[in-house]
Amino acid sequence: MPPAWSPAELVAQIQERSGLSQAELARRAGIPRSVLNVYIRGHREPGAEALMRIAAAGGCELRLAERRPPVDAERAGEILVQVLELAEALPYRPRAEIDTPSLADRLRERAAA
Repeated sequence: MPPAWSPAELVAQIQERSGLSQAELARRAGIPRSVLNVYIRGHREPGAEALMRIAAAGGCELRLAERRPPVDAERAGEILVQVLELAEALPYRPRAEIDTPSLADRLRERAAA
């Protein structure tokens, strides 16, 4: 996995690898030199589009890594239903009778729809 750089470090690396001055890199990227300098110093973070333009101007290509959810939503849903069923199986003293389906049943119905 490539190193995780801060935007400032990334812009500085792009400039260093390109061999261009800040003024020339900024001109090629279509941004003021002062803005590029602020990015390199870390006082402001470039947006994704500006970062892509700076990289292209420096002869680099940035590729965005595919983001995956941290958990499998389907498996997490199954585990949640199991936990809720377990919680409902534990003894308790209801305060009043409520005529509604259990949360586990409602989640199963929603998942099936």
